[in-house]
Amino acid sequence: MKNIALLGSTGSIGTQTLQVIDEIKGFKIQILSAHKNTELIIQQALKYQPQFVILTDEGSFHKAKAALEHLPINVMLGIDGILRSLVETELDLVVAAISGASGIQPTLKALELGINVALANKETIVAAGYLAERIKVKTGAEIIPVDSEHSAIMQCLEPDSQSLEKIILTASGGPFWTYKHEDLYNVKPKEALKHPNWNMGKKITIDSATLMNKGLEVIEAHWLFNVAYDKIDVVIHPQSIIHSMVQYGDGSFLAHLGLPDMKVPIQYALTYPNRINNSFPKLDLTQIQKLEFFAPDHAKFPCLSLAYHVGKRGETLPIVLNAANEVAVELFLEERISFLEIPVLIETVLEKHNPFLEYSLEDLLEVDNWARMESRQYKNMR
Repeated sequence: MKNIALLGSTGSIGTQTLQVIDEIKGFKIQILSAHKNTELIIQQALKYQPQFVILTDEGSFHKAKAALEHLPINVMLGIDGILRSLVETELDLVVAAISGASGIQPTLKALELGINVALANKETIVAAGYLAERIKVKTGAEIIPVDSEHSAIMQCLEPDSQSLEKIILTASGGPFWTYKHEDLYNVKPKEALKHPNWNMGKKITIDSATLMNKGLEVIEAHWLFNVAYDKIDVVIHPQSIIHSMVQYGDGSFLAHLGLPDMKVPIQYALTYPNRINNSFPKLDLTQIQKLEFFAPDHAKFPCLSLAYHVGKRGETLPIVLNAANEVAVELFLEERISFLEIPVLIETVLEKHNPFLEYSLEDLLEVDNWARMESRQYKNMR
């Protein structure tokens, strides 16, 4: 029986993680956390009976505390509550599914405690890869990626291979891949949220539409697999059947194929290094009519080039990239900026930042906060 902390239990990855756990058994949920989806986390708490339930929204915390007061469950408030619960609980794995930069501190704390992390929060590695790497060396904790692309790469990489030529991240292209540039001026959030293949949360779906999601994954792949940026390629694969590939120097490609279903990489992260049978739908190769691959259009989707540039430069720039992107997505969803202004906002804030090389968690949080404040002033900069 594995003891699990599920951080971000009411989001898309969190709810699918619970579906996987219901399917394959062998796991005990000890910690559940959410932001403000009180009704759902109460239902989850009643079903799974964890030691801790944490809400990061104060009003939701009081509602959950009142609803669960008759049970031996510690209901706590805020990121501090999450950090305390991690310290006070015997855990085998932390599933880090909190969206955005809010997941950075809990993920780093789990690694500091020597607990393996099933990571669905790519923003943690983008902004704090430098810190996470230093902590992992000290404690020996592992990061098992939940992103379908990085899970695929992990499964295709040969141990200690000296002939690795390239990592190839596949991208669906999102809903606007076939659009002309002029067609993107007036797209609305409801159009951007209609992903052709995947059912995901709002933030990651918008990132997929801008290709920033793939840019963040490039930076994540660099840190997770210790691979130089010039060995990480992105190809558009509209069918989303090949989840990523690894190319070797002898001309071989190893690819991971499957249906576009996040429950499969979630299960692999939960059961790693083992595989367990499940009853989820399986890929039928006879039903695949074609597998297509295209080069990304960097001019039409400049977020991808921005991410490559920032990743190669390093220092504190990835922190700014991540924070500015999160705010830009929020502003777009609120229809306060246009779709094409997303990369403009990010680049504007990056240009105002004076990067530095070595940084602590406190420095990271300070830069993150600065970048968010600057991003929210974007309209005043124009």
